[in-house]
Amino acid sequence: MILDDIVERTRARLAAAPLDREDLLGRATIAARQHEPHAFSRALAQKGISVIAEIKAASPSAGTIVENPDVEAIAAEYRQGGAHAISVVTEPEFFRGNREWLRRAGQASGLPVVMKDFIIDEAQLLEGVVAGADAVLLLASLLDAGKIRRYIDTLERFGCDALVEVHDEKELARAIKGGARVIGVNNRDLRNFAVDLATSERLGAKIPEGKIKVAESGIRERGDVERLRTAGFDAFLVGESLLRQDDRSAAVRRLTGGDR
Repeated sequence: MILDDIVERTRARLAAAPLDREDLLGRATIAARQHEPHAFSRALAQKGISVIAEIKAASPSAGTIVENPDVEAIAAEYRQGGAHAISVVTEPEFFRGNREWLRRAGQASGLPVVMKDFIIDEAQLLEGVVAGADAVLLLASLLDAGKIRRYIDTLERFGCDALVEVHDEKELARAIKGGARVIGVNNRDLRNFAVDLATSERLGAKIPEGKIKVAESGIRERGDVERLRTAGFDAFLVGESLLRQDDRSAAVRRLTGGDR
């Protein structure tokens, strides 16, 4: 499976270049002073539709999406369109991402930035904080409830949020047990990359009250947003369909209804 391959390569990179945790802890403490605590969750908690607009160069399912993306320009376009936050895919091999894009996107847009990667080691969280992330994606498919809780606590120490992503009932149970406050439902199955919006509809009803619900993947038009709002979602992570537009600002506005 593709997910297994990505995790295997991630483990190999971490083993080949062990991270100095003490150094990262010190640098993360300094970096945390430079951003508003929990800016990501605060942005999503606002009334109305919240769009988390994504920057990524490629994916295993789509191939190349944007060759050598102009991170600053894309981030600025998203801000102009009314996005509430920016997602940056930083995995370097399968998605051709870069952690340096986090700070660049945040500085260009003034919006909170979430790092999307395949987190299997606490040191990766510290790297994200140092690189400028306001939040980090945690995949419940890769982590048990204990690790989810521990990783959330680590991020909390630096005023950062965790976006805990689930795809089925077992993963949702892990996320809830782990204390997730922001839960993303990925409509794309990372094992085979098939997409079905009904995943959010099914799981959205099972997410407890008081959690911030984020629908992810397969969202292309206003109708998709309206469909998932009916399922209880007010935050939407949208990537490929925005990146492929000539006018990304207008594309964000269409999703939120700001073009009316």
